[in-house]
Amino acid sequence: MPNKYRGEIGAELGGRQRTLVLTLGALAELESAFGAGDLMTLAERFGSGRVSSRDLIRIIGAGLRGAGEAVSDDDVAVMTVEGGAAGFVRIAADLIGATFDESGAP
Repeated sequence: MPNKYRGEIGAELGGRQRTLVLTLGALAELESAFGAGDLMTLAERFGSGRVSSRDLIRIIGAGLRGAGEAVSDDDVAVMTVEGGAAGFVRIAADLIGATFDESGAP
C-alpha cells in the first residue's frame, strides 16, 4: 500500500496495482535523462505542463524503479492504463505532485 508521507502513489499499470515513488535515485535518473542540472530545473520542466510520450515513459519508469520494480522504459512503453494517454498523464502528474510541493521546490 502506498505511503503518501513518503511520496508514494498507487496506480494500475499493465493490469496490476503498483506503487511508484520518485526517490533521490529516481530523481537523479530523471535529471540525467532530461539534461537538468539540478532539482529546481527538473521541477520547472515538470511545471511547464508540456510533456511528451517519451517523458511520460521516463517519469513513470523512474517511479516504478524507485519503488523497487525491475522494469525498463521499454517495459513501461508497452503497458496499458485505463484512460489511455490521459491515464498516463494523470499518473505522472500525481507522482510529480507527491514529490514536489506546489511551489515546485523539492
